[in-house]
Amino acid sequence: MFFLPLQDLKPSNIVVKSDCTLKILDFGLARTACTNFMMTPYVVTRYYRAPEVILGMKYKENVDLWSVGCIMAEMICHKVLFPGKDYIDQWNKVIEILGTPSLEFMNRLMETVRNYVMNKPQYPGVSFTELFPDWAFPSESEQDKVKTVQARDLLSKMLVIDPESRISVEEALHHPYIHVWYDPTEADAPPPQISDKQLEEREHTIEQWKELIYDEVMDWEERNKNGLMKEDCSDVASGSASQSSSANDISSMSTEHTLASDTDSSSIDTLTGPLDESQ
Repeated sequence: MFFLPLQDLKPSNIVVKSDCTLKILDFGLARTACTNFMMTPYVVTRYYRAPEVILGMKYKENVDLWSVGCIMAEMICHKVLFPGKDYIDQWNKVIEILGTPSLEFMNRLMETVRNYVMNKPQYPGVSFTELFPDWAFPSESEQDKVKTVQARDLLSKMLVIDPESRISVEEALHHPYIHVWYDPTEADAPPPQISDKQLEEREHTIEQWKELIYDEVMDWEERNKNGLMKEDCSDVASGSASQSSSANDISSMSTEHTLASDTDSSSIDTLTGPLDESQ
């Protein structure tokens, strides 16, 4: 399977069409799947930012599963799970709900960050049954293929502070709550190929970029509809009328109004002075 960290999953970056087709928007912070991701704290709107990003640690593909867990929790509870006012308050919200992380996790932190984290009060955390009670989920019937207990179990595996203990992308795809929709032809498909690797190296006007992006989207829709490769599509633009009408059929899942400060570039490791909550 081919995975890459998207790094900015949040409700306002997800849209759903009337046929329940879900699409992810905004890949501006996505990274290619290589051994050394470009590490930057300027990833993920704060409410959905994983602990490893907040604490200035290296991250991998399952950084997105923390965000997915936050989004899923928000859909169930109808409120943001970790509504931090700044990156330090964000960390405080996380440990107050999920509990103080293990010493093994803390030992992997930079010294200044570790000292700050270890000097915080010890929190036992809230049980997931209390966080997500049965009444918060749709009522079940014997015919239901997905169960409340499965949803809660998936949440408990995604909302794990230590990324080494968090569920992986591949494991999540095979989780009982997700597997009912699992499509191996989609999950095991080869990564998309870049037909013109020099495209981004050339200069284009804004209007030219708009046209190139539009053509690429139309080509993808045509291939997806007909199961054809790009070279087999005789007229990509032929579907433009129907596709443009379907664009009006998309609605955002967003339940929050994202503020500019929500995408601040701060993480605890960027502080050079004493780590205290007044900063």
